[in-house]
Amino acid sequence: MTSTDARGLRSPNLVLALLLLAYIFNFLDRQILGILAGPIIADLKLSDTEFGAIAGLAFAILYSVLAVPLAMLADRTSRSRVIAGALVVWSGFTALCGTATSFIQLFLFRLGVGVGEAGGVAPSYALIADYFPPHKRARAMAIFSLGVPLGLAAGTLIGAYLASWIDWRAAFLVMGVAGILLAPIMLLVVRDKPREAGQAAAAPRLLSTFPMVARKPSFWLMATAASCSSLAGYGLALWTPTVLERSFGLDIVPRGQFLAAIFLIGGTAGVFAGGWLADRLGRTDR
Repeated sequence: MTSTDARGLRSPNLVLALLLLAYIFNFLDRQILGILAGPIIADLKLSDTEFGAIAGLAFAILYSVLAVPLAMLADRTSRSRVIAGALVVWSGFTALCGTATSFIQLFLFRLGVGVGEAGGVAPSYALIADYFPPHKRARAMAIFSLGVPLGLAAGTLIGAYLASWIDWRAAFLVMGVAGILLAPIMLLVVRDKPREAGQAAAAPRLLSTFPMVARKPSFWLMATAASCSSLAGYGLALWTPTVLERSFGLDIVPRGQFLAAIFLIGGTAGVFAGGWLADRLGRTDR
C-alpha cells in the first residue's frame, strides 16, 4: 500500500501511527507528575493534599467538561486540526509546569494541560473510525490505546532520568517542547477524510445525540466501567512512585524503571489483546 492515495490521504496505518504518537504524549504529559512527586513536593513545599489537587482536581475540572464541546468543534470543522491544536496547547502548558514556583502556578498550568488534552482523544477516535472498516476497527482502537501504557512508561522512565540528570523542571520542559514539535507533522500528514457538502455543518447537536446514547444500556455500562478504571488507574499511577520512595526507599531512577516495566509488559499486552479478542468475538456475536 502506498503512503498517499489520489486524494492526498495518507495510508490508514500511517495515520494510526501518528495518532498513537500524539496519544503517547497525551498520557506522558498527563502522568509525568507521578514520578516527579518527590522532588516537586520538596521544592515547592507542598502537602500531599495540595499535590493531589494539582495532579487530579486541576486536570479533571476542565478536561471532563471541555471534551464534549471540543469534540463537537472537531465534527463541525477539522478533526485533524483540532488534534494538532490541542497537542500544542497541552504541550505548551506542560512546558510551563517546569517554570512553576508555587502551588497556585502549578495548579493553573495543570488546568491548561487538561484543557488541551480534552481535545485530543475524541477526534482521534472519529478519525480511526473514518479510516478503518468495522471488522478492523477494534484492533485499530487497541493499537491507538497502546498510547496509555506506552505514555505512562515513557513519562515515568524519561521523567525519572531527566530529573536525576538535571532536575524535575527539565523533565517538563523537554516533554512539552517535544510535543509542540510534533504538532506541525500532524498537520502535514494527517488529513480528514472528505465529507459530503454540508455534512460537517449538519452534524447532530448534543441535545439530539445524548438522548440517543442514553437509551443504550451499553453506554452506561461502558461509562461506569471507564470511570471506575480511571479512578483506580490514575490514583495508582500518581501515588505508587511515592509509596516506593517512602516505604521502600527506592531512588527516582529505580522507581522509574520498576514502574515502566509494569506499564510496558502488562499494559501493552492487556490493551492489544483486548482489541484482538473483540474483533474475533465480534464476528460471531456483536
